[in-house]
Amino acid sequence: MDVRKTKEKIIEAGKKAVDQLIKVAREEIKNEEGGDLSADRLKNAAATKKLAVFDAFEILERIEREQDMLDSVDKGPSRTETKEGFAERRAK
Repeated sequence: MDVRKTKEKIIEAGKKAVDQLIKVAREEIKNEEGGDLSADRLKNAAATKKLAVFDAFEILERIEREQDMLDSVDKGPSRTETKEGFAERRAK
């Protein structure tokens, strides 16, 4: 199996996971009975939303890093990524 294709599939799955986490974060905190939520239940619901937001940002950050690595492989090494110094690069 091609590693690049696998990474691209993982990136796509990560994007879908972020969309699901956004839905969780946007969902209204409500009580099925229609009354007010107890402080404890409200706190747990808010903590769940906070975790969903933080997880989404963490996934996005990792997606960006992996995408950058895949893109840099396509471009090849940049001039500054070589072991040569400034003078050696300029002498060519």
